[in-house]
Amino acid sequence: MTQPQQAMQLKEEDIRGHYEAAFHTLSALSHRPQFASADDEPQTSRGGFSRRRFRNTIPGMSPVTHSAASSQAGLANTIASITPDDPLPTEVQSHIIRVLRRGLAIANTLIDTFGDQTPLNSLKRENTQGRLGDLQRKEFGELLNASGLIGLFTFASYLQYVLSDYLTETDNLSITLPDPEEIVLDNPIDALNGALWELDRFIDDHAESDEALVKVVRDYATRLIDALHIRRHGMPGLEPFLSATYRVEADAFTVDGFEVSQRGRATQLVMSFKKPEEVIGNHIAKYQALKLAKMLMAYDFTQKKNPFVDLGGFIFTFMGDGKPGTGKTTLIQMLAGLLNDYCEVAGYTFRYENLSTDNVDSFQGKSGQNAKQFIRNVTDPNIIGFGTIDDIDQVAGKRGDRQSSAGQQEITAVLMESFAGASTVVRGNCTFGMFSNYPEQVDDALRQRAGARFLIDGPQSREDYVDILNLLLGKNHDIPLGDHDLYANQAIQGAVQRSFDAHNRPTAPALADVFDRMLTGSASNVTIASLGGYLKAIQEVDERFTGRAIKNITDAVKLRAMDFELPDDWMEHPDQFLHRDYDTKLAMLSELMTPITPEMVIQEINRYADSEFRYAGASDEAEITERVRQIQWQLEAERRLRQGE
Repeated sequence: MTQPQQAMQLKEEDIRGHYEAAFHTLSALSHRPQFASADDEPQTSRGGFSRRRFRNTIPGMSPVTHSAASSQAGLANTIASITPDDPLPTEVQSHIIRVLRRGLAIANTLIDTFGDQTPLNSLKRENTQGRLGDLQRKEFGELLNASGLIGLFTFASYLQYVLSDYLTETDNLSITLPDPEEIVLDNPIDALNGALWELDRFIDDHAESDEALVKVVRDYATRLIDALHIRRHGMPGLEPFLSATYRVEADAFTVDGFEVSQRGRATQLVMSFKKPEEVIGNHIAKYQALKLAKMLMAYDFTQKKNPFVDLGGFIFTFMGDGKPGTGKTTLIQMLAGLLNDYCEVAGYTFRYENLSTDNVDSFQGKSGQNAKQFIRNVTDPNIIGFGTIDDIDQVAGKRGDRQSSAGQQEITAVLMESFAGASTVVRGNCTFGMFSNYPEQVDDALRQRAGARFLIDGPQSREDYVDILNLLLGKNHDIPLGDHDLYANQAIQGAVQRSFDAHNRPTAPALADVFDRMLTGSASNVTIASLGGYLKAIQEVDERFTGRAIKNITDAVKLRAMDFELPDDWMEHPDQFLHRDYDTKLAMLSELMTPITPEMVIQEINRYADSEFRYAGASDEAEITERVRQIQWQLEAERRLRQGE
């Protein structure tokens, strides 16, 4: 895969130059806690490996606590003492200690580099001589805070990167860590020392085996990254770090701002892929999925962006809804199969992940953590990603719904922030599909974060049913086909045009009334003002039709403006398009664009609004049915109570 050309290499000799100090820090660390409680701190000695402190395991008995202004922690000692019957660390323990040492060394090397790129190092010298003015002191403090955040993020990101595919079976262990508290960003030394001090406590409290040790370190790094992502917003002095990319070649580890560098787990994607001709019906959904697959392949790994995002109409999130058995799973298999094949030809890494009910956990905070990891895995800027949330109405809870568990509510919050939050960045290397048989049971705000709507209605016509019967029967029969042109009805362009034409007028009765009142005559007489009036009239009928709906509609219109088929040769021969530079890709795509027409806008308004009216109507009907049932229960209970009296 092409790496960013502007990446600054962190020299191996500079990293190894920090090894001795890093190991000394792991062996004997003195830290004065600023935020976390200093109770129950580790009792370790300086030098040599020692036994871990005694912890009372009798229920109801408090552990022995030690009060000290400055807590002593020997992280290497704590790790080695997990197996007290062996004075030497095991292979796993030794590996973790080495990973921690190298992570500290890389973090300190990047801190040094940041100091050279900014006035920080010169301000340090001025400070030692007591020559800083008021403005310089302010700048010095800001850069110290920034370097503390940078060092801590680099350390945590490296731990997560290196351990992402190490003893992955430990993910099933039921260990839940609290959120990190000792996050000290005054300066890099206190920042890293605070993290090591807290990690030492977590290991001592939760790691009873080598497998648990790996999970604790990996989970701590993940939670620390989440906490740092919140703290970085609004912090001054980070601009030089954000504008550069750093690379550790020996580990293939990249620091690109606060993007989490991830190593794809070496697992083979196991899925029964489907070819487009095996998807019967669902013409618009299939058509958009085909286009989306090629859109994703236009992603430029050097610039870390996609020309389709700049041109408009890129599908970052979409909602696929339909009745059971209409082909949602088949559509997922088709899109994943296309992306997998394209990536194999281009030499890119493809990652598919599904967020399912298995990720809803009874432990507080664990479900949200699972959802965040799912988002991070799919949005990794170094891969082509496809993430699905199948049966999202069961995975993500509807806010205010008493039947939704705390875990489902956590997942809803993560998806809301990730799909259209203040910090959401759409690079164009991944897409997320939300699928449901009951979209009306999905939270309204989360559903509106789906930029595109795929109505998955399955086979509709007689020809569709003949095609699907022939496909599923296979070849082990001699039944004649009869008077039928096999798969002719699945010709994508003609079927799609018929499907789009069906939206020249809305189907929902309430929406059709608005359409007849606001838009009359031919499409050639339509103006921006009349379309805007139509949108406002829809909003007066359904208050959930907000500005986000307008954005989703305009994105769909822009996608229609790029109603061209990327040549298959571009996918089969990467040098023709995929491996071109970003500006060339952008120019090649711009030449293929077509103008936006009034018909496109009207059809997309009707298509989106029809889906919202359909969702709202089903949701209202379900609510009414539930309330009627409750009233009936109440009346029956009162009748039985009277009879009993």
